[in-house]
Amino acid sequence: MKRTLTALVAAVLLAGAALAQEATIRRNLLERLPQIGKIDEVTKSPVAGLYEVRVGTDLFYTDAEGNYLIEGQVLDLRARRNLTEERQNKLLAVDFDSLPLKDAFTIVRGDGKRRMAVFQDPNCGYCKKFERDLQKVDNVTIHMFLYPILGSDSVTKSRNIWCARDKGKAWQDWMVRDVAAPAAPSPGCDTTALDRNREFGRKHQITGTPTLLFADGRRVPGAMAAAQVDKILTETK
Repeated sequence: MKRTLTALVAAVLLAGAALAQEATIRRNLLERLPQIGKIDEVTKSPVAGLYEVRVGTDLFYTDAEGNYLIEGQVLDLRARRNLTEERQNKLLAVDFDSLPLKDAFTIVRGDGKRRMAVFQDPNCGYCKKFERDLQKVDNVTIHMFLYPILGSDSVTKSRNIWCARDKGKAWQDWMVRDVAAPAAPSPGCDTTALDRNREFGRKHQITGTPTLLFADGRRVPGAMAAAQVDKILTETK
């Protein structure tokens, strides 16, 4: 009983010290660097004496007194891991089952058992290259979110594709075969899904296209080879 009580007291003292340390770091950083903004979280990093400071999804590092601020990446050289990247991937992960699929159209190849979602802009050159390479991936269901962020012409092209009778065909005609979709009827086609996609992207900090989302919450910014897409789909099946 005495040993249990001693352990409990020690745990309480340790927790109190951790809270005091966090408060010191927050106070000093905000006093010395007010432009850092709202600090969402302060935690010990895997490196002794180094603390992680999270501002939104941005990560910084500091000492125990908040005297120094480090902007960069922490690499575990022995394990060959980028600890900062792993942490950011967790912060940016999107629950696949929470995706607003009503605001996307679906392309199914083969048995469609593997799933992924892609945010793309029809004026994005990297997206075109990626889409053409993606034709090699089979047995997949692709939820395609039109994400027009490259200007007014992106909005026009996205509207035309979204309002087409067969959205998937119109999309691939343009991205793979350079055949533009017919002009959307006006009025009569509800394109508010495009607005919601941009709002979703802002909320989840989707800043470029293509952005790939996989069923395990994994998020990949930028185009990647079909072989790598196939590998991740198999891992997350």
